[in-house]
Amino acid sequence: MTAVKKRRRAVVDQSACVACGCCVKVCPLQAIEIVRGVMAQIKPEKCVGCGKCAKECPASVIEIREVEV
Repeated sequence: MTAVKKRRRAVVDQSACVACGCCVKVCPLQAIEIVRGVMAQIKPEKCVGCGKCAKECPASVIEIREVEV
Protein backbone atom coordinates (compact mmCIF):
# COMPACT_ATOMS: atom_id res chain seq x y z
CA MET A 1 0.00 0.00 0.00
CA THR A 2 1.46 3.31 -1.10
CA ALA A 3 1.07 6.34 1.11
CA VAL A 4 -0.57 9.31 -0.58
CA LYS A 5 1.51 12.46 -0.29
CA LYS A 6 -0.24 15.78 0.08
CA ARG A 7 1.26 19.16 -0.54
CA ARG A 8 -0.04 22.68 -0.18
CA ARG A 9 -0.51 24.52 -3.47
CA ALA A 10 -2.01 27.80 -4.55
CA VAL A 11 -5.11 27.54 -6.72
CA VAL A 12 -6.47 30.45 -8.76
CA ASP A 13 -10.15 30.92 -9.58
CA GLN A 14 -9.29 31.77 -13.17
CA SER A 15 -12.82 32.87 -14.04
CA ALA A 16 -12.57 35.68 -11.47
CA CYS A 17 -8.88 36.61 -11.87
CA VAL A 18 -8.27 40.07 -13.39
CA ALA A 19 -4.54 39.51 -14.10
CA CYS A 20 -3.39 42.45 -11.97
CA GLY A 21 -0.03 40.77 -11.30
CA CYS A 22 0.09 41.43 -7.55
CA CYS A 23 0.61 37.72 -6.88
CA VAL A 24 3.49 37.50 -9.38
CA LYS A 25 5.35 40.29 -7.57
CA VAL A 26 5.21 38.63 -4.13
CA CYS A 27 5.89 35.00 -5.11
CA PRO A 28 9.36 34.13 -3.77
CA LEU A 29 9.74 31.18 -6.17
CA GLN A 30 8.43 32.79 -9.39
CA ALA A 31 5.73 30.10 -9.47
CA ILE A 32 3.04 32.36 -10.96
CA GLU A 33 2.71 33.84 -14.42
CA ILE A 34 0.10 35.97 -16.14
CA VAL A 35 -1.21 34.09 -19.18
CA ARG A 36 -2.18 36.11 -22.26
CA GLY A 37 -2.81 39.14 -20.04
CA VAL A 38 -6.04 37.51 -18.85
CA MET A 39 -5.36 35.38 -15.77
CA ALA A 40 -2.76 34.19 -13.30
CA GLN A 41 -1.56 30.61 -13.60
CA ILE A 42 0.32 28.67 -10.93
CA LYS A 43 3.28 26.49 -11.92
CA PRO A 44 2.56 23.49 -9.65
CA GLU A 45 6.11 22.15 -9.85
CA LYS A 46 7.42 25.39 -8.30
CA CYS A 47 4.65 26.30 -5.84
CA VAL A 48 5.25 25.39 -2.17
CA GLY A 49 1.95 26.77 -0.85
CA CYS A 50 3.46 29.56 1.24
CA GLY A 51 0.28 31.67 0.91
CA LYS A 52 1.91 35.01 0.09
CA CYS A 53 0.01 35.27 -3.19
CA ALA A 54 -3.33 34.51 -1.52
CA LYS A 55 -2.73 37.25 1.07
CA GLU A 56 -1.71 39.75 -1.60
CA CYS A 57 -4.55 39.10 -4.08
CA PRO A 58 -6.90 42.13 -4.02
CA ALA A 59 -9.73 40.09 -5.57
CA SER A 60 -9.28 37.16 -3.12
CA VAL A 61 -9.35 34.62 -5.95
CA ILE A 62 -6.32 32.59 -4.80
CA GLU A 63 -6.58 29.97 -2.10
CA ILE A 64 -4.15 27.45 -0.66
CA ARG A 65 -5.31 23.85 -0.87
CA GLU A 66 -3.87 20.47 -0.02
CA VAL A 67 -3.45 18.42 -3.18
CA GLU A 68 -2.22 14.89 -3.77
CA VAL A 69 1.14 14.57 -5.51
